[in-house]
Amino acid sequence: MPCRSHSAAGPRSRGFTLLEVLLVLGILVLLAAIVTPSLFNRQRKAMIRTTQISIAGLEGALRLYAAEHEGEYPVGSPAEVFALLMNPGNGDDGRVITPYVEKLPVDAWGQTLYYEFPTSRHRRAVKPAIWSAGPDQKNDNGAHDDINNWDEGVK
Repeated sequence: MPCRSHSAAGPRSRGFTLLEVLLVLGILVLLAAIVTPSLFNRQRKAMIRTTQISIAGLEGALRLYAAEHEGEYPVGSPAEVFALLMNPGNGDDGRVITPYVEKLPVDAWGQTLYYEFPTSRHRRAVKPAIWSAGPDQKNDNGAHDDINNWDEGVK
C-alpha cells in the first residue's frame, strides 16, 4: 500500500480563504474603477460625433433643397422646416418630389435638432444654424455643451 504524504496545511488547502477572496474582489473593483470612466468618456465622444454627423446630414439635405429652390434655404420653425423636408409636395411638373430627409432629424440622445434661418449665430451666416442640445439635453441655443454647425472641433 502506497504511503500518503500529508502537507502541513491538511484538508484546509482545498478552498480559498476569506482574505484571498477579498483580495481578488478588491483587485476587480480597482480595475473597474480605472476602466469605467474611460468607457463613459468614449461613449460621450461617440455620441457627440454621431450628433455632428446628423447635423452634417441635415446640412446636406438643406443644401440640396436650396439648390432646387434658387439658392434659398427654407424659413420657419424647426417643425415646419423638417415637415417640408420630409414631405416636399409636388414639383412644377406635378411629379411628387422625393423627400430630402426620410425621418425627423435627431441627435444621438433622440432629441430633435434645432434649426434657424436666417441666423446671426456664426460668422458665415449664409447657411442655416443647426444645433443639438448636447449631452445635458438642455437647449443653450448652441452654447455651452450644445453641438452646433458653426463652432469647430469636438467638445
